[in-house]
Amino acid sequence: MRITNQQVVNHTFLRRLYADGHYPDDVVDRGRAVLLRLCGRIEAEEPSDLAALYELTHAATEEFNRLEAVFEAAGSEIETVAREEIAGDFWFVASAYGFTDADVEKLIAPREW
Repeated sequence: MRITNQQVVNHTFLRRLYADGHYPDDVVDRGRAVLLRLCGRIEAEEPSDLAALYELTHAATEEFNRLEAVFEAAGSEIETVAREEIAGDFWFVASAYGFTDADVEKLIAPREW
């Protein structure tokens, strides 16, 4: 999947998690991959409204829900810093694709973290 949106290409996803040794890079890499897959789906499917975007972001949020166990197995967790960073990157993705009126809580509504 090749991302064409230059804002996304130039963005460092989950920057704060990579900078903090509490979060293992290999697990953070998996979270970054979730976000990049989300971008690929947005580019491929071109959601026409917020409802369609939310369907895509909810699927990605469910992937993060499954990653929580991986974080825990690695001696880490999705806690306040991680939650804020992940949510911020979901909002970044929405805005990078023109959905600046997206509600961050709705973007990640099915989260369990």
